[in-house]
Amino acid sequence: MTTYLTHLTRSSSGKREGISEDRLDILIKILNDKKLIASGKGFINSGEPVVCLQDVPLYGVSQNVKHEMVINQSKYRRKRYEPIGIAISKEYVFSKGGLPVIYEKPTIQEGKEKFPNIPQELLWRVVSYDLSDMKAYIDWTHEREWRVKGDLEFSLSDVYVILSDNMMYKDFTKKVEPELIKELRGIIVLEGLMY
Repeated sequence: MTTYLTHLTRSSSGKREGISEDRLDILIKILNDKKLIASGKGFINSGEPVVCLQDVPLYGVSQNVKHEMVINQSKYRRKRYEPIGIAISKEYVFSKGGLPVIYEKPTIQEGKEKFPNIPQELLWRVVSYDLSDMKAYIDWTHEREWRVKGDLEFSLSDVYVILSDNMMYKDFTKKVEPELIKELRGIIVLEGLMY
C-alpha cells in the first residue's frame, strides 16, 4: 500500500509531568530529539514500551484521523492522535526491529484480555481483534499497525513531516530553525485529503 509508515501525535493533556503541550510543540520536540519515545500504555497488551505506526497511504491517514475524531473520541473520551506527525520508510523501521502487529481474538480472564495462543515474547505485537459482538466489536485493522519495541531514533533526512493544513505549515516554518527544515526529507500537508 505504501513504502512509508506514519506516526501521528496529539496535544498532551497536561497529565505527564503536569505540563500541557501544543501538538506542534510536541512534533518539534520529536524532530529536535530525533526520536519517537515508546509508550507501554493504552492498547499495548504486554505493557512493554513500543512505538506505534500506521501502514496506510496518505488518504488512509486522513480517514483514520477523521475516524479517530468522530468515532473513537466519543467511544474512548480522548483523542489518540491528530493530523500531525512524521512518516518514515518501512525499510528503516524494519531495520530497527519494527514489525506488523498480530491481530488476535482475546479471551477474558480475571477481567483482562489474555492471548493463550501467543508466546509471551510476542505480546508487544498483539492487537485485540473481535467482530463477534457488533455492539462491542474491536477492530483496529484500518490502521494496519506496525510496532517497534522501545524508542525509535532517526535522522531528519529519514522523515517527512505531516501537517494538517496550510495554517499549521506556516506556524511550523515560523517555529523551527530553517536548518532543520532543510534536513527533512520533505513536508506533507493533508488539507486536500481530509474529510
